[in-house]
Amino acid sequence: MARSRSAASEADESPEIIAWYRDLLDNAAPPTDLAWEPVKVGPTWQWDNGWVLPELTLGWDVLAWCGQYLRAKRGGPWTFTAEQARFILWFYALEESGEFACHSAVLQRLKGWGKDPVAACLAMASMLGPVTFDHWDGDRPVGRDEPAAWIQLVAVSQEQTQNTMKLFPGLVPAETRLRFGVQISKTNVWALGDERQIQAVTSSPLAIEGGRPTLIVRNETQNWNTSNDGFTMAGAIEGNAAKSEDGAARILDICNAYRPGEESVGRQVREAWEATQGDADAEDEQDRPRAASVGVMYDSLEAPPEAPLTAEDAPAVVESIRGDAVWLNTKRIVKSILNLSNPPSESRRKWYNQITAAEDSWATPQQWQIMAAPRVEVSEDDEIGLFFDGSKSDDATGLIGCRMSDGHRMTLGMWQRPPGVRGKGWLVPRDRVDERVQDIMNRYKVVAFFGDPSHTRDDETQERYWDGLFDEWHRRYKDQLKIWATPGREGHAVMWDMSNVKRVREFTDAAGRTLEDIEESERRAQQNPPLLPVFTHDGDARLALHVRNARRAPNNFGVSIMKRHRESPDKIDLAVCMIGAGMVRRMYLNNRKSERERTGEAYFRPRW
Repeated sequence: MARSRSAASEADESPEIIAWYRDLLDNAAPPTDLAWEPVKVGPTWQWDNGWVLPELTLGWDVLAWCGQYLRAKRGGPWTFTAEQARFILWFYALEESGEFACHSAVLQRLKGWGKDPVAACLAMASMLGPVTFDHWDGDRPVGRDEPAAWIQLVAVSQEQTQNTMKLFPGLVPAETRLRFGVQISKTNVWALGDERQIQAVTSSPLAIEGGRPTLIVRNETQNWNTSNDGFTMAGAIEGNAAKSEDGAARILDICNAYRPGEESVGRQVREAWEATQGDADAEDEQDRPRAASVGVMYDSLEAPPEAPLTAEDAPAVVESIRGDAVWLNTKRIVKSILNLSNPPSESRRKWYNQITAAEDSWATPQQWQIMAAPRVEVSEDDEIGLFFDGSKSDDATGLIGCRMSDGHRMTLGMWQRPPGVRGKGWLVPRDRVDERVQDIMNRYKVVAFFGDPSHTRDDETQERYWDGLFDEWHRRYKDQLKIWATPGREGHAVMWDMSNVKRVREFTDAAGRTLEDIEESERRAQQNPPLLPVFTHDGDARLALHVRNARRAPNNFGVSIMKRHRESPDKIDLAVCMIGAGMVRRMYLNNRKSERERTGEAYFRPRW
């Protein structure tokens, strides 16, 4: 590692420091003795017979700059942990064009992991280090410092900005201050004759509006909300970054898990990222930005959903998700967990880094994750049932499939209004929906297809928006489907209108049965050895988000699901389809006698 330096030292220690980090990463394999396998989001913990690292990155030079010019708490050169180093390599990853692979990143970890020190180091490197692509040296990217460097450390309270600002006096040694003319105050760090600046900003959208910073660090975004101008600040920051020269300004969020029952910037960012995590090759994805295209890297290490919150299990759980933060005192964390003034949901959020359920949630994210089976393959010979929930523009339109043999759910389509100006005047593309349905009907052995139409009207014809396409599906597939959504001589092969009181009763019953299956799957996962869940799903992040958004909705027939309130932007349509698909499966399995024995009766299609 880098040696100590005097003020007169000008030697470039970069090769030595980079070699030290390469050796560190070569010899720092992921632990194999964890009691609980963590949930890994993002690239930092990806392993394939070696750490998965970007081929092109300025991160090596950033690591070297910090090692040469910054100082650790107890003296000596600054060193990142192997986990922190991998995050930095990915944060500064480049495309072949020399542009950054991501303009924004989120570092979500449990409390005490060291997010503020990482942010402080990257702020100093962004002010004075080689963080801007300059040229190629063969196939190696070479960076330079940014002459107009302006870094903003933004939070909604003074205490949060001070968590980072208080680190600079000890982080920047005298020789570095002398060489670069660094001056440190409570709210600013200046360098090179006040040409470059690190600025602490607190709850002031007006102070942010119009600026052209090169790096914005947003601290504790799970606490940014409407009451503290968090959303206004986030909007101003995004606007400043987008209009920066060549769009090169970058945003780094450091946060804990958000509270699902609260609107926050942290929640908004996570859910927006999750909404991009679908099937990149699916035909319904044409209007949905992919994560790569929107330039967001999300990185988190979270406790598995089945991890118990008990004094006996908590130390092992924390050890499993703390990553390289071996300094965390698990005994002290257990005391916090056992303190009755700390709700279990807060303990899970802070110490397990889990996104926990709101008080009135229908199911918890942890319960749903237990049942994820993304590697399950559904073959063309498997019988499946479909449930479709149609909207016109505001809500999402979804299509979920359910395998009849075991109840496995798969997300087959979602169409939702794009964000921003692209969503102005947007309507669900019925032609694209129809293309997707045709592809599924041709690919799989579909035995049932129920759909709940929207009652909104077409702007031109004033007919109900989906009725024409539903009737086309009826004519096209009525002979293929083994059971009909509405049986009888005047029935319909597909249309299953949930506004009907009888349908409300049936769906409510299905929601109750589905929740019982989810809770039973949770109990099975806690057995030793764990048992298989009652049913599985494909792990689609959009479906998980809609299940997380679903709230309990008691009615005369039991407990159904609903949004938080009528005007809530949270979508639950895929959760509706997931429940509906299970209902279709049960109806089919309960009526699998031959058509000769049950002509026209109880959901079987009529013979005429």
